Amino acid sequence: MRTWQAYLEENGERFLHELKDFLHIPSISALPEYAGDVQEAAKWVAARLRAAGIENVEILPTGGHPVVYGDWLHAPGKLTVLIYGHFDTQPVDPLELWTRPPFEPAIVEGRIYARGATDNKGNMLTPILAAEALLRTEGALPVNVKFFLEGQEEIGSPQMAAFVAGQREKLACDMVFSADTVQWSEDQPSVLLSWKGLCGLQIDVQASRTDLHSGAAGGTFQNPIHALAYLIASMRAQDGRILVDGFYDDVLPLSAEEREQLAQLPYSDLEYKRSIGLPAELDLFGEPGYTTLERAGVRPTLDVNGIWGGFQGEGIKTIIPSRAHAKLTCRLVADQDPERIMRLIEAHIGKHTPPGVQVKVTRHSSGVKAYRMPADHPGNQAASQVLEEVYGKVPYYTRRGGTLPVSPLFLEQLGAYTVSMAFSLPDENTHAPDEFFRLSSFARGQQAYCMVLHKLAEK
Repeated sequence: MRTWQAYLEENGERFLHELKDFLHIPSISALPEYAGDVQEAAKWVAARLRAAGIENVEILPTGGHPVVYGDWLHAPGKLTVLIYGHFDTQPVDPLELWTRPPFEPAIVEGRIYARGATDNKGNMLTPILAAEALLRTEGALPVNVKFFLEGQEEIGSPQMAAFVAGQREKLACDMVFSADTVQWSEDQPSVLLSWKGLCGLQIDVQASRTDLHSGAAGGTFQNPIHALAYLIASMRAQDGRILVDGFYDDVLPLSAEEREQLAQLPYSDLEYKRSIGLPAELDLFGEPGYTTLERAGVRPTLDVNGIWGGFQGEGIKTIIPSRAHAKLTCRLVADQDPERIMRLIEAHIGKHTPPGVQVKVTRHSSGVKAYRMPADHPGNQAASQVLEEVYGKVPYYTRRGGTLPVSPLFLEQLGAYTVSMAFSLPDENTHAPDEFFRLSSFARGQQAYCMVLHKLAEK
């Protein structure tokens, strides 16, 4: 009888070809013109689940981009595990910075390059392949498994709150395993205990009906770009503290244990600056009183993500622009409420708007709450044991600044914590040009999911 290990090895080339086919689909959820491609990716995922032996596979409408569901529920008395991932991708701009076309996957020196390679198609595919290997070699899965694979994570999962609430019975489970997280490094595993929430706003500032001659009109009315710059500057102190009244009111303070856990992680400010391309002579910056890891993982932020207005071309065009715009997001921590934070920012803008302009504030979504879970949760224990066996090292327990919108939803609606079990690495250009995924991580993920499903059968 073949083992699942042998099955994975024998089918490695086929799995890699399938990943390349998957990566060809430009499933960009943020851009309406790619909605058909997101649907095409959903069809691809549904077909792949069926081919693996997963039952009751459906493409479920959400009012936005779809969810693909499937299950295998023939392990009476065993846990039910919901496996999560997403098949949508980020946009590809700036396109000129890509070495090769972003949806023409290329394998170079043990890495597969394409948009979505690491976030999240390569990782999302690994538990499906693990399930196939177990079903083909053992005839059954060690536990009951449900798959929840969505097409809108990269835009904040805006329809998921209503969808999960309406599908509680179908999605009922003991715990969730997410194939959309990261490991500490190529040779050091980690288990994530928390990630941040998110809210976002757009600020539109207008004065005149149209752009005007800077000689004829300069100095006679408020320049919207100057007004916008003032508004943005008013939100943060020079030392990095956020000045929006009430912003920190609900932030849970860091415990001594949490600070000690983070302090024990191997970390160097100099190495971090090197990794992000910041010159060594420039200082890191952020909220005073906290380390870089604390700021990144467990303290809230407010950042401008984009700003535009006026003339953008070569040379000079002597105008006073009629409009200026900015997008900003906040990464939130427990127990901040996204709705309240957006109200506080709107109030701040109303209070600090300079005279002579009209300001419109638009919310991007209802926001996402922060998420955290107990270190000693049975799912974390199983993941930690498997990762130690796979890597030969005890995992670090970490906290990160990213956001996984469905995790607080699963906890609120299903009573199920989300365990991190994915194999992206911090240097794989997530959301950036030349995104890639290590083939070693692709293989390691398949192995780890086979192992963790067996480990969970012991619970």
